[in-house]
This record gives sequence, C-alpha cells and structure tokens, in this order.
Amino acid sequence: MAGGDTMCPQRVALEHVTSRWGTLVLIALLDRSYRFGELRRVIGRVSEKMLTQTLQTLERDGMVHRDAKPVIPPHVDYSLTDLGREAAEQVRGLAQWTERRMAAIQTAREEYDAAKG
Repeated sequence: MAGGDTMCPQRVALEHVTSRWGTLVLIALLDRSYRFGELRRVIGRVSEKMLTQTLQTLERDGMVHRDAKPVIPPHVDYSLTDLGREAAEQVRGLAQWTERRMAAIQTAREEYDAAKG
C-alpha cells in the first residue's frame, strides 16, 4: 500500500467485484445482456442510484460494456466484457461454493454462538 490513506489498486478492484451489488450484477450479466430496468428487476432490492453507480464503476474497471443506442426513448444495454466475464465466472464459483456449504457454515455459527453463551 503506497501512502497512508489510499488503497492499492488490486484491493480497490477486488472491492468493486466483490461488493454486494457488483457480485450480483456480474453474475446476472453472465446469462445475457440486460437493459437497466430489466437488470434492476433481476437483481431485486437495489436502488436506481446504487445500480447506476455499480454499473459505472464496473464499466470504468473494464468489466461492463454500456451500449447506448441513439434512439428515442434511449435504449441502453449492459453486457460483460471478456475481462468482466472472467471475473464473473470466478465470483459465481464462490457464490456456488457458499450455497453448497451453507449448512456447514450455519452449523459452525450455531456452535460458535453456543460456546459464547
């Protein structure tokens, strides 16, 4: 880490990919491209502002492609770049592992809580 208050670039990129909404956006876009409203419905419970910020961040990082068609009303599609697809596949793998191992995680939590009394 260079400097006291700035995070290293790898940590920043990792936070973007593994953030609550970043993870869900990446996984959703693995299936296909989406328009903003569709993506918001697929993800669920995300504010318009937060989804916009997440998409902009992932676009800046080179993981999401924003395709704005010059029509009225505006038509914008979001899809993954090759870099984004690679990241999304990694994140999906972790999400699938979590789903498979949730019973063991829950058991560990219960044992920990019981021991803490």
